[in-house]
Amino acid sequence: MILAVDIGNTNIVIGIYDGDKLIGNWRMVTRSEKTSDEYGIFILSLLNHNNIDKNKIKSSIVSSVVPNVMHSFENALRKYFNIEPIIVGPGIKTGITIATDNPREVGADRIVGLVAAYDMFGGPLIVIDFGTATTYDVVSDKGEFKYGITSPGLQITADALWQKTAQLPSVEIKKPDSILAKNTVTSIQAGLVYGYIGQVEYIIKKVKEEMKIENMRVVATGGMGRIISDETNMIDTYDPLLLFKGLKIIHDKNYKIS
Repeated sequence: MILAVDIGNTNIVIGIYDGDKLIGNWRMVTRSEKTSDEYGIFILSLLNHNNIDKNKIKSSIVSSVVPNVMHSFENALRKYFNIEPIIVGPGIKTGITIATDNPREVGADRIVGLVAAYDMFGGPLIVIDFGTATTYDVVSDKGEFKYGITSPGLQITADALWQKTAQLPSVEIKKPDSILAKNTVTSIQAGLVYGYIGQVEYIIKKVKEEMKIENMRVVATGGMGRIISDETNMIDTYDPLLLFKGLKIIHDKNYKIS
């Protein structure tokens, strides 16, 4: 079995592969102050609750955009699972060529998403990850990642609105029945969701326009991705498990049986 982990700014998502099948996945809030024991015991409790034998886990792969978490998390895997994890980063085989100005500054999660989407569909394509930030990454038909766009995520946008205003409340992020709002809550929801749909569609349109490629596939993932992808025909595929699939592909390219 393989323990696949993506450490994001908001959540840590954990999945277990048995062969090529993802048999379970969970998430926890990212906290940089947690110790290796806390991470290890938490993962063990997940496995025990789901009747998964920890001794069957023979390898692990981790991608992270939170450096402060890595020391404790890696030590947890060594201490509780006797595993030296594969870390997504420089020197790892991915099948994607990073051709940006500074490849070392590209977040591991972006690489993982591109790997999965390119493996499934080939290129050219745009991969959108609706996470804490929303990222739009472009990979060519040759598997080259050259261009990326980053914008505030939908939740960050919502949080900024109610934190920076005296009278506007925090609201559930969902699409109201109509953009013609008649009260404060639905007016905020309309502005957030319809406005974000407009942003996504415009960015996709501009990328295709500037690259002069109209038939680029658009693949989306991330926690807020479903809300947006259901409301636009410019996203071809929404896959909530895209990062797990990318982690598995990268793991298989780099795992060596000891």
